[in-house]
Amino acid sequence: MIRLALRVATADAELVLAELLELVPAGVEEVDLGDRVEYALYGAQSELPPLPALRAAAGDALVDIATSEIADDWASRWRSFHEPVTIGGRLHVRAPWHDRPDRAAGVLDVAIDPAQAFGTGAHATTRLCLQALLELDPQGPLVDVGCGSGVLAIAACKLGWEPVVGYDHEVESVAATRDNAAANGVAVTTAELDLLAGGPVPCAPTTVANLMRPLLLHIAAAGFAGESPRTLVLSGLLAHEADEVAAAFAPHGLRERDRRHGNEWIALTLVA
Repeated sequence: MIRLALRVATADAELVLAELLELVPAGVEEVDLGDRVEYALYGAQSELPPLPALRAAAGDALVDIATSEIADDWASRWRSFHEPVTIGGRLHVRAPWHDRPDRAAGVLDVAIDPAQAFGTGAHATTRLCLQALLELDPQGPLVDVGCGSGVLAIAACKLGWEPVVGYDHEVESVAATRDNAAANGVAVTTAELDLLAGGPVPCAPTTVANLMRPLLLHIAAAGFAGESPRTLVLSGLLAHEADEVAAAFAPHGLRERDRRHGNEWIALTLVA
């Protein structure tokens, strides 16, 4: 078995991932390395995409590519990569093979299958968004722009938002959110959305967008369909990018109320 790893600049990681998933629809493993993100593919040499195609997908964001042979127990070690996390003592996010939390503890259980390698909530940006949601009053609709595996949308349902809609550019993400929502016994409406295709972005009074800086700036430039959100939670940002992104949403009547830090990552809560 071969592990093929691409390391790319963090600022461009979201766009690179979209390109990679065109080559590898089954998904990739994602590892946060601070100023870089590593995407890893597993398989026999003949099953992996050719290096020229991977280099083209990564473009100018590429830092390096490395291959290594891995032991036959790679599947079990991959599982160990997805550790459960408890957020604010109220949300427990785990993979299906981890034990449920004790119901007597009053912790909401969110089980996310990372079969498509979108993660289970351990990434700092996801944790920061979940922390922000815990501080909000869960009333009315919520939209999750870039829903991935559905962690934020499903957690929002369990916290009390209704209805909840998740949008993503990737067909695999939409399917993962839909399947994970069903497994958690909650209702999340899902739909494909290509942010770069232009036009105002769907939103709700509470809107969450855990995306990289270029996509967040694109949302600010494109505007929102209907009224702007009353509360907008943003992440996927490095610390030095937060001021620029917060300022970009000011013309929509949104001001910064809260800024959360997690390693080098930032989450912003903007309010009308």
